[in-house]
Amino acid sequence: MPTLSDLVAYCDQRTRRAAFKDAPGACNGLQLANDGRVTKIGAAVDAGVVPFQLAVAAGVDFLIVHHGMYWDMPRPLTGAAYERVTTLVRGNCALYSNHLPLDGHPQLGNNALLAKQLGLKPSRPFLVRDGEPIGCIARSRLTRTAIRAKLEQLYPRVIAIEYGSATPTAVAFCSGSGYSAVPELGPAGVDTLVTGELREDCFNRAQEEKLNLYLCGHYATEVHGVKALAAELAKKFRLPWAFIATENPF
Repeated sequence: MPTLSDLVAYCDQRTRRAAFKDAPGACNGLQLANDGRVTKIGAAVDAGVVPFQLAVAAGVDFLIVHHGMYWDMPRPLTGAAYERVTTLVRGNCALYSNHLPLDGHPQLGNNALLAKQLGLKPSRPFLVRDGEPIGCIARSRLTRTAIRAKLEQLYPRVIAIEYGSATPTAVAFCSGSGYSAVPELGPAGVDTLVTGELREDCFNRAQEEKLNLYLCGHYATEVHGVKALAAELAKKFRLPWAFIATENPF
């Protein structure tokens, strides 16, 4: 039977966790241990009491999340913070978090998988932070009408803001929040972005700078990386795995 240490070591190495300088609160890696044994892997986008309860109920004892539980720590372990920790401890469920490394990974990353959904292959990096790319850019022959149609088949809610070229030669991808990506489109020579969410002022910017912006949901665009990592881990260590879905509409 694989140990917790085996799985953590594989995840750290496969995602190149240590190479990424993330926000301090991301606390990438093992955030909470269990008794050292793993029998079932889980994947979820967010840390939270309800996802943890669902994971424990499903028999998961190693849960991979994209958004970990320490963004606003340190704070007293009371209320919801207490419930999060005790749910995991009582359920003997370890928690492993992986944020930016699982956005930028060339095979398992949210952005590479977003591109793959459109039948596109990443050709160059995008949103390079401290030497590591978080997003990607793919060459494209798709019309913006085709891009929108494909996304609408894949995601329950798509906001399309189309003021760019009718047939973009390249598409940029930034899962989750794409607000920091918009100013980098012009310098990268790209006018089309697929992302999760943006701020209100991006509409005027799209009109002024002739951009195509496709918003598919923060949560919805970040299910891919945790699923891919969990599936690969389960195959390597011959364990079952499950995706822990929530009703997050954002």
